[in-house]
Amino acid sequence: MIKVYVSSVIDASADTVWSRIRDFNGLPTWHPAIADSRIENHEPADRVGCIRHFHTRDGGRIRERLLALSDYDYSCTYEILESPMGVDNYVATLKLMPITDGNRCFAEWSAEFDCAEGRERELTATIGDGVFQGGFDALKRHYASGRR
Repeated sequence: MIKVYVSSVIDASADTVWSRIRDFNGLPTWHPAIADSRIENHEPADRVGCIRHFHTRDGGRIRERLLALSDYDYSCTYEILESPMGVDNYVATLKLMPITDGNRCFAEWSAEFDCAEGRERELTATIGDGVFQGGFDALKRHYASGRR
C-alpha cells in the first residue's frame, strides 16, 4: 500500500477554511485542477455515502464516495470509485487543525492506495504535488489576497 501525506499552513482560521472546503461538491470553487462537479442522485453534498462525479481540467473523469465528514474535527474522508489514474483501494482524508498562535490553520491531506508495480513514484508525485499541494497552494493564494 502506498501512502501520500502533504501538510501546509494556511493564513486563515480553521473555521474560515473549513467553510470553503467543507462542501463535498465544491472542489471547482477552490481547487484549480477541477473543472466541474455534481453529486449523483441529487443527494445532499454533506450526506455520508453521497457520490461526487467530477472532471479535471485535463479531461479526466473521477467518481468519489464520501465516507466521513466531521464539522467538529474539520475533516472529510473519501474513496475513489472510478479514476483514470490507475489506483485501487484509494482512501483519502483532508483535515484542518486550528493553530492557536495567530489566525492560521494547519492543513493535512493524506491518502493510501494500491497501484501497479513501477507506478508508485509517479502517482505519489501526481497526487501529493499536483492534487494535494496544488489545492493547498490555491487556498493559500485565496486567503493571502485578503478574501474570506
